[in-house]
Amino acid sequence: MSMFSTITTAPAKQSVSETIPVLSGRLSTATLLEDRRAAILGLRSFAKQYPASVASGALRSLIGSLSRDGEDVDTVKVALETLLMLFSPDPDSPEASEEIALWVADEFTQRHENIALLLGFLGKERTDFYSRLYSLQLLSAILSARTERTEECVVNTNDGIPRLVAVLEDPREAIRDEAIGLLTDLTPTSNVIQNLVTLEKGFAPIFEIISNEGGLADGARVVEDCLILLANLLRLNPLNQTMFRDMGFVAETSRLLRDAYKAGEDGQEVAQWVEVQRNRNVYAMLAVIRLLLVPGAAGTSLNQEAFVGDLVMSGRSRARGGPVLDSTLQIAFSPVAELPIKAEALQACADMIRGSAEVQARFAGFQVPSPLADPAASGQGAQANGVPKVYVIDGLLDLILAVGALPAFDLRMAACTCLKAYFFKHAEIRMHFLDHAVRTHKAQVDELTNALTILLQPEPEAATKDPYRYWFAAVLMLHLVHDNPETKKLAMSVTEGNEANGEEVVTSIQTMTAHLLSSVAKSEDPRISVAYLMLLLCWLFEDLEAVNDFLGEFTNLQGLIQAAIENPNGDPLVQGLSAMLAGVVYEFSTKDSPVPRAKVKEMIMARMGRDRYVDKLSRLRSHPFMRDHEVLSQKLEPSFDQKLPDVFFDDTFVDFFKDNYSRILRAIDRDPDTETSVLTNGIQKGVSRKLVDSLRAEISEKSHLLQETQSQLATLTDQLSHEQTAHRRIKDQAAESTSTLQKQLAAHTAKLTSAAADTSDLHRRLTHEQQETSRLKADLARLKTVNDALQRNHSQELTTLQTQLRAREDELTRQLRTREDELQRQLRSREEELAKTIEGVKKAAEQEMERAKRRCEAEKADLRATVSRLEVDLMKADRAKNAEERAKKAEKEAKDTKGRVEKAEKEAKEAKQKVKEKEEEREAAQGELDDMLMVFGESEEKVSKLKERLKALGEEVSDGEDEDDDGDDDEEEEEEDE
Repeated sequence: MSMFSTITTAPAKQSVSETIPVLSGRLSTATLLEDRRAAILGLRSFAKQYPASVASGALRSLIGSLSRDGEDVDTVKVALETLLMLFSPDPDSPEASEEIALWVADEFTQRHENIALLLGFLGKERTDFYSRLYSLQLLSAILSARTERTEECVVNTNDGIPRLVAVLEDPREAIRDEAIGLLTDLTPTSNVIQNLVTLEKGFAPIFEIISNEGGLADGARVVEDCLILLANLLRLNPLNQTMFRDMGFVAETSRLLRDAYKAGEDGQEVAQWVEVQRNRNVYAMLAVIRLLLVPGAAGTSLNQEAFVGDLVMSGRSRARGGPVLDSTLQIAFSPVAELPIKAEALQACADMIRGSAEVQARFAGFQVPSPLADPAASGQGAQANGVPKVYVIDGLLDLILAVGALPAFDLRMAACTCLKAYFFKHAEIRMHFLDHAVRTHKAQVDELTNALTILLQPEPEAATKDPYRYWFAAVLMLHLVHDNPETKKLAMSVTEGNEANGEEVVTSIQTMTAHLLSSVAKSEDPRISVAYLMLLLCWLFEDLEAVNDFLGEFTNLQGLIQAAIENPNGDPLVQGLSAMLAGVVYEFSTKDSPVPRAKVKEMIMARMGRDRYVDKLSRLRSHPFMRDHEVLSQKLEPSFDQKLPDVFFDDTFVDFFKDNYSRILRAIDRDPDTETSVLTNGIQKGVSRKLVDSLRAEISEKSHLLQETQSQLATLTDQLSHEQTAHRRIKDQAAESTSTLQKQLAAHTAKLTSAAADTSDLHRRLTHEQQETSRLKADLARLKTVNDALQRNHSQELTTLQTQLRAREDELTRQLRTREDELQRQLRSREEELAKTIEGVKKAAEQEMERAKRRCEAEKADLRATVSRLEVDLMKADRAKNAEERAKKAEKEAKDTKGRVEKAEKEAKEAKQKVKEKEEEREAAQGELDDMLMVFGESEEKVSKLKERLKALGEEVSDGEDEDDDGDDDEEEEEEDE
């Protein structure tokens, strides 16, 4: 009991405020890795409930542990987990606050080394799963809190972007998906990061992931995320778009689109969730395509050509691409694709062809499945999967004008947009399309999809069932005739009624106006009235002939004014457009119109008045459908009552209305006598009638004045004739007197001319003599001056020459003496050497000859003794067999001895030859010495000649100088010879 008596109470429990600083201090000061890891684990247990306390007390220690213990996988894991918990604390925590995330993010981003530390865990050498995953998650959390500073730190970190792009190739899906999400968050607004990702070949892993995940058809959410990342890289970035196109990813895009609905078209069943994700993937891919086709962007035209395929211009390929347009069209007309996807595909097709004349010209040649055919039908020409194919223009017209189901409105709208893009700024296509419509209308064929026939021959039942059929037809016609005088003229040539059968012939404008007034009177859907009004406004604007055609039926103007004042529905859109059309008619009417311009204004002012006219246009301008057209959705809004969409105006018409609103509003204030001048095809039409009448009055008055002037001119002409006759008579008399005087004058003039010539000659001679005298005086003075100068210069030069000559003589004398001494020394040295050489050669030759004689005599004595000995041996030899061998050996030795004798004789001859050569060398040295003596003699001769020349010049030369001169001349001559 005594042992446990001291333990009376349990140890005091530490509070959180005490524990966290202790753990933080242990993390900072502990020397053992296990102790630091245990401290981090303790901090992790508090991070969710007490994030502020952990962040304030241990944040820097946690970040420091990543650097200090970065090589330990377990420590890095728990440290990253703790830091992540600070970004997502428990919502019920008393310390939970959004500022904690900002605090932690600031700690990381204030020093880019911290961001570099996290990016370092993404290197290829770091393959730990949790280190990579938690680093990516932590970077995403920091980025969401401090976006700009995080982007700056990532860009400034070496290999930051390359490491993130390399993580896309990680085979572990969790890490790869986090990398995709992080890059997606980094790239929406930063062009620098977008370009860096692209330069690291970021497109390739994105498409590789999409392909590995099953493409657009079978790919999960990660495919959609990849497409979002791809959109971020391409949005408003011409450099990345160029690289995307040039690296061949357009063809890869086409392949993905082509395979998107392949399984469904083959009859394979697709799960609901797969179909939903497939639609999202395809929609995202179409959005990416549209990002490359922003109107007016730098690379849009090249992207359009690339989406059609490789276009060859001037014998070479201009763009690397693929048949994206064809693949997109197949999706738009696919029987298994859903309506929103089809509509988006057609919008993308419209962007691909809009404004590119080459692509627009090729567009009509594509074939697509017929939208009206039964999939089970067969045997109708070229078919695919049982569905007959039609040309894309026919398919689009079928969608727009033959499909009346309300759910297909967005698809019809997209098809209409595609056709409008086909017409955009291409006059030839518009004319060809309208010409085909006119011919088929006259032939009464293809009435179902002929926009012109639908507008000229409406069906009452169809108007109630599908009012947008007429709206789409009018929009198509509007785009055909808008700002195109040729198509307007062609459309005006269409008439209704057969005159041969007694029917009244009515023009197309009058027919459409009649249908417009009828729809207003019958209170039909305002969309039909608005459609006709939009078309007529764009048609009649700045077209005097069309306005006259409209006024050809007087009731048209009355009905139009009535529709503007009041109509059964009281629709402000119809009233405003009717008032505007009345203003356009007045603006471009003339005095010669079927209803004169003054009468048109009178009718408008009488029935509508200026204030009401202005009010109708102002209410139309401020109507939400017109004012907010750009921001309102031009799509079908889902509703339970299947209400028609609030789509009343076309984009082009809204621009037309806003551009010309002020002009039409002020048109009612113009004087009827002032007609509007219109320039059509370079021809000005329309002038002021008052001005014309005034000009005509002026012309008449001037014509009268001209006639009076002509009569006065005739009278004056007669008077002039009489005066001319009298003048000629007086002139003849004066001519005779003048002739006599001229003869006298000629003689006197000849004398004067001769005298003047003599005088002139004398003056000329005098002047010449004076000039010559002046010249001679000047020459004399100049010569005198020159002579004086020459004399002065001559004396100076003579003195200088004498000084130089004496100096030269002295120098030559010294050089000659030096040369002579040197030659004498060389000569004596050479003679001594030659004498010694000759003496040595003689002694050597004599000694050699003596030795050779002694050797020869010794050899002869030896030979004699050998011969004697051999003879004795031969005599003593027996007749045995060895006697013959000894004889042969003796004979051989005799031959050898004879050879040695010959060799000795040869050496004696060579010794004689050497003696002879030495003698020749001595003779050559003696000849060289003679030549030097001869040269020395010639030098002395030259010195004597030089002395004679100096004496001839008047100089005194001493004997010593003579010797020096001779030496100098010899030296000069030797130098010349050299």
